[in-house]
Amino acid sequence: MAACHAHAEPVTATDAVVVTATRTPQPLANVISDTITIGPEQIAQAGAGSIIDLLKRQRGIEIARNGGAGTASSVYIRGANSNQNIVLVDGVRIGSSTTGAANWSAIPLTAIDHIEIVYGPLSSLYGADAIGGVIQIFTKKGQGAPALTAFAGYGSDKTREADATLSGATGGEHSFNYAISAGKEKSDGFSATRPGTTSYNADRDGYDKENASGQFGVQIAPGYEAGALFLHSKLESQYDSGASAYDVRSKAELETAAVYGKAKFLPNVDTLLQYAESQDKGQNWSSAAAAGYSRIDTKQTDITLQNDVRIGADVLQVLYDHRKEEVSTNGDTALNRDRTTNSWAASYNARRGANLLNASIRRDNSVYGSKNTGSIGYGYDITSQLRATASYGTSFRAPTYNELYYSGYGNPANKPEQGKNAELGLRWDDGVNALSASYYHNRLTDLLVSTTPCPYAGYKSSCVYNVNEALLEGVTIAGATRVAGVNLAANLDLQDPKDETSGKRLARRAKKHGNVTADYSIGALKTGVELEFSGDRYDDAANKNRLGGYGLVNLYATYSFTRDWSALVRWNNIGDKQYDLARFYATPGSKVFAGLRYGYK
Repeated sequence: MAACHAHAEPVTATDAVVVTATRTPQPLANVISDTITIGPEQIAQAGAGSIIDLLKRQRGIEIARNGGAGTASSVYIRGANSNQNIVLVDGVRIGSSTTGAANWSAIPLTAIDHIEIVYGPLSSLYGADAIGGVIQIFTKKGQGAPALTAFAGYGSDKTREADATLSGATGGEHSFNYAISAGKEKSDGFSATRPGTTSYNADRDGYDKENASGQFGVQIAPGYEAGALFLHSKLESQYDSGASAYDVRSKAELETAAVYGKAKFLPNVDTLLQYAESQDKGQNWSSAAAAGYSRIDTKQTDITLQNDVRIGADVLQVLYDHRKEEVSTNGDTALNRDRTTNSWAASYNARRGANLLNASIRRDNSVYGSKNTGSIGYGYDITSQLRATASYGTSFRAPTYNELYYSGYGNPANKPEQGKNAELGLRWDDGVNALSASYYHNRLTDLLVSTTPCPYAGYKSSCVYNVNEALLEGVTIAGATRVAGVNLAANLDLQDPKDETSGKRLARRAKKHGNVTADYSIGALKTGVELEFSGDRYDDAANKNRLGGYGLVNLYATYSFTRDWSALVRWNNIGDKQYDLARFYATPGSKVFAGLRYGYK
């Protein structure tokens, strides 16, 4: 299904360009993969809070969170686990090698310019873990005349936020672009847990997050460019671990950095060479005793060489990727090791009249063995406004360090999980109205399952091994239009994410969820309403602990005083609805946030 762009389910712009779906800039008109973008305006309207709060308003995405914005979070794409999805920041892969998932709470919303979400398996483009999809976060980039933007806001739970960005670009043969951003967010928060669990403590669990990011690029000569980018974010947050007076807390740091060079050695060949590093650092203080302190640091290093060869209107892409993962911890020394993955990939994107075709293959070699993946997709423009698509792709998830090496739990013989996805899509878009539907059937095998008690000798009370099969199957329907000056958008996911070994529904995933949004502008005033809804879920694999369905209503308004000054007011969960994303963990009640923005382009 083709890509689209707007509010909860956007209307597309025919000249828009996306990167993630093919690893190179492509017009939406040439993209087959099901893709959406979240633009700067929608991010600005989100107010304070985690990127999680923004993602859960998008189709195909569900979340779980152990309390407020600073606590541990999971993102499910089309029913796939958080460790079955890849997260990139400006092309740099992030995440923990011990858990296999990104630390969503540490990602600063204030540093983000826009986000691309590609649904479905992309292992043939990005390697291990791209079973459910890929989310790529783009930080702010300089262009045009020097520009300054700044924002400050205050809201419920003494939540305060401030950020600023300076960006721009020079012209001429040796042009230079730059963007430097910094931000801070702090909140007293609310109790992360509810009564009923031994972890409950009635105190407030707040967080303190600060970040800095930058992008720099220089045009050395026509067709030759060099650049560097970085992101640093530090999150200190509190959580509950019983009624102790001790300040139970954690500290997380997310760091990415990359240098790159782009060259056009031949008129039809674009070459990219990039060196990138990302670090996921975590510290935890669960008690005053020395044993209550723990530290786990993950470092990933990537060297990528990508060649895009243009053959007429077609693009042949040839890729080599070298990835090294390193783990350091003060706990289980069996985790203190590194592993290397070497990958070769090729893809071809073609358009012939009303026909679109893409195909890709990849081979990854690592300590868990060699894995081959591939995909093929076809799109046909029935009319200039109506397109049908079909695709098939394979994927895999690499075992994490915990699943391979954790003492008395992991097993070095564990194999990668595997996925096979078939998909059909139909989409109408006339530039004002959009309507789409997609069906996917993603069968997973060799799922790694944690079992208590462990059936094997020599292990602790639990262990992990390949045993289960699962089916992620569903339909997504989305649409957007404009009626009497009101922009309307809606999406609905009907799915059946099921563990086929046990016959039970996968934990914390609903059979139906969706969003409805409407906004209206009167001169300088823009008002909007958002409705989020979800069916019931289960908190456990045995489907014994049911979490009820819920519906939330959010309101927001922005007002532009002048070209440079504007104000934002957001009221989330106006009905003060109590709902559960994880059993015994609290969720935000009725919250208000207001802020003032300065900026010019």
